[in-house]
Amino acid sequence: MAVQKEVRLPDIGDFKDVEVIELLVSEGDEVAAEDSLLTLESDKATMEIPAPEAGRIVALKVDVGDKINVGDLIALMEVEAGAETAPAGDAPDAGHPALPEAELEPEPESPPPVPAGEPPARPAPVPPEPSGSGRKPHASPSVRRFARELGVDLSLVGGTGLKGRITRDDVRRFVKSTLAGGVQAAPGAVAPGLPQAPRIDFSQFGEIEVRPLGRIKKRSGAHLHGAWLAVPHVTQFDEADITELEAFRKQQKESAAKQDLRLTLMPFLMKAVAQALREMPEFNASLSPDGENLILKQYLNLGVAVDTPNGLVVPVVREVDRKSVLELARELMEISQKARDGKLAPGDMQGGCFTISSLGGIGGTQFTPIVNAPEVAILGVSRSAMKPVWNGSEFVPRLMLPLALSYDHRVIDGAQGVRFTTCLSGLLSDIRRLLL
Repeated sequence: MAVQKEVRLPDIGDFKDVEVIELLVSEGDEVAAEDSLLTLESDKATMEIPAPEAGRIVALKVDVGDKINVGDLIALMEVEAGAETAPAGDAPDAGHPALPEAELEPEPESPPPVPAGEPPARPAPVPPEPSGSGRKPHASPSVRRFARELGVDLSLVGGTGLKGRITRDDVRRFVKSTLAGGVQAAPGAVAPGLPQAPRIDFSQFGEIEVRPLGRIKKRSGAHLHGAWLAVPHVTQFDEADITELEAFRKQQKESAAKQDLRLTLMPFLMKAVAQALREMPEFNASLSPDGENLILKQYLNLGVAVDTPNGLVVPVVREVDRKSVLELARELMEISQKARDGKLAPGDMQGGCFTISSLGGIGGTQFTPIVNAPEVAILGVSRSAMKPVWNGSEFVPRLMLPLALSYDHRVIDGAQGVRFTTCLSGLLSDIRRLLL
């Protein structure tokens, strides 16, 4: 038979008006004896208040921000009749005041002996609790406060301490990994320290429809969100005169059609980008995870963004520098159709060195593409337009292609960025240079 009991704040020592900074349970939760119910913080210490016995939380009588004192009602619990409460000596009392935060850390277990000559292995972290699991991260009050000061959500941190407990070192490693771009944000997640988007009931303003995001948009959205947060972006805008290139392309369209090829601007653009990457290898690189080294790639694979009914995907075309324009045109047709049919394998989207995103077939004048990390740069291409260009004596009509180069400013500086677009513009303006 279940009975309802009051849970009051036990004697926590010489503290008055202690603030509630965190509720660790919700109404309806089942708790075991000594499970933490809430966290208090004074100017001297942080402490968690445990459940006196096992049961179910019927109601919480305090909220975050409340200031409470010894004897104040903090919750109502439903417990089994006859269940024994935790001995009074288990709770802090006047003779045994709550320990300061530094003393609340658990004693580590003795590690097993390490064979001579071998470095000690770091304990494998216990994976963080999945979102929505309802369980609270296992960490001491001092670690919780440390995480709050750094803006870290402990539910995202794996623990290496006793029984998966999260330690200060776990929090530090999480922050370091996040700053280095090693943590991928979950869809809809917010970076540590950034405010959450407000939750609004839009139905109060009118009729709404809730439509779930597709699988591709969820996955690409998480990747792009992580890249945007981890990479310091700069975008360099430029234009390329493609008047002669476009005339040559049109001349070759009929010949390509006889080979069942659709000759677009993209294969020419890929060859020009490949040449520019050879001349400026810093753009064909990735930053090492520790941020100390630049990994220069001796191969040249280009990712090409493809618009599909289910969302944007980026298949990779390999060894672009070793293929002709017609070979690239054929491979683009095949991989684009594969993407639209939803038949791309994971390997088809791996190993890229640099990405090209072209919106010219749709429209627009300029946009700022997001770097496809761990690459260090991406080229955005918009619709070409005829413009008057001064040739030294008069204005003449020229077909100009807008370019937008976004790059990782940790690797590429502004001077390198503009040199790359200048080099690329020169290659596109005179395709004969691609033969040199």
